[in-house]
Order: sequence, then C-alpha cells, then structure tokens
Amino acid sequence: MNSCKNCNEPVIGNYCSNCGQPAKLKKIDGQYIIHEIASVFHAERGMLYTLKRMLTSPGESIRQYITEDRSRYVKPITFIFVTSLIYALVNHFFHISAEDFYKEQPEIETPAMNLFLNWMIDNPGYTSLISGLFMAFWVKLFFRKSGYNLFEIFVLLCYIFGISTLFSSVVLIFQGLIHLSLLIQIINIISLIYYTWAIGQFFDKQIIGRHIKAFLSYILGMFIIAVLAVIGTIIEIIIRY
Repeated sequence: MNSCKNCNEPVIGNYCSNCGQPAKLKKIDGQYIIHEIASVFHAERGMLYTLKRMLTSPGESIRQYITEDRSRYVKPITFIFVTSLIYALVNHFFHISAEDFYKEQPEIETPAMNLFLNWMIDNPGYTSLISGLFMAFWVKLFFRKSGYNLFEIFVLLCYIFGISTLFSSVVLIFQGLIHLSLLIQIINIISLIYYTWAIGQFFDKQIIGRHIKAFLSYILGMFIIAVLAVIGTIIEIIIRY
C-alpha cells in the first residue's frame, strides 16, 4: 500500500482519503500544458460564459454572482488580471503612450505627470483596482440604501473594468492597424458609457436616476485620480525649483 506524499496517510484508490492528493501525479506533457493554460484563463470554468454575460447584461449578471450563483463565473480579481494580460500582450505589439492620448493637448511638461500617465496605460489591471477603490466609495455613497457593502461594490467594478480593458485592447488593435489617433481618444468614452450602463442595470435598470448617479461616481472617481496626479506634479515642481 502506498502512502500519500503530502500527508503520509495510506492511500487506497486514486486519491488520498485524508487530503485529496492524487496517488500518482500526471505526467507533464503537451496535454498537461494545455490544461494548465486553460485553467489560468478559466476557459473550462466560465470565461466565455462570463464574457458573454458581461457584454449582454452586466448589471444583472454581477448581481447574480454576488447574491445567487458564483459557480459559473470567473472570479472578479482573476477576471480583471486576465483581461489585463490580454491588454498587455496587445500593447506589446501596438504600443501606446500618454502622448497618444494628448496629441491635441498642451505638452505634458513634467516627468512625474508623464510617468504617472504612462504607468496607468501600461498597467490597466492595477489602474483599474486603484480606480475601483475610489469609484467604489462614490458608488457606495450614491447607492447607500441599496444594502450592498463596499466589497460587493468593488467586485462589481472589477468586472466592469475588466470589460473596459478588453474594449481598450480591441480599440488598440484597430488603432495599430489603421493608425487613426481618434480611436484612442474614444476609449474613455466607451468605458464611461459601459460603466454607466452596467452600474445602472446592477441597481435598477428601469430608473434613469441610477444611471445619472453611476455617471457621477465615474466622473468623481476619475477626478480624485486627476487631483492626485496634479498634486504629484506640484510636489515635483516645488522640489525642482
């Protein structure tokens, strides 16, 4: 009788009855690698289903995830990092920078501001999480009677920003192919429209006031981020001069 290599308990059958460890590990081959890649993207546990639902009825789907069924959806943090990985791969081939967003605006004069904006562009996952924290505060404030706590609202925003990141990836591909800078300029507009629609649907799609509150929470959240960027720029100017 073999012993479990994990807990040293006797093993009868294919799995240890004590800890669930397989009695014999599978050989690492091509099929194993494919399975591991699939598990990272959760393709076997709902990535396609999650994408479909987030594109057709995001608010209702996220509400279902929070209150009813979590088995068919990719987990929110995993979702946002997978979509960020897709964006990173696309951005590797069709690179954009802060200057691409501000071609028609005054030149970004300070290295700190330029560094901050480029970091946000190159790291959409972290940017989404940081933005989500600020926006979650405003969503919680505007919808304080809904009964959802701050963490549940943060989950809502993780899914929304994940889809927004995919939108950015698609726009980036088209921009890289046809070199039309206007496409990059509409990324924020697309994200804002999707955000407002998803938040409004999550709370109550029939009430137009929900969408207005969602719109304001986005604007205020981005305003805080902009204020932080400006403060960093002012500090840099003071230090330099």
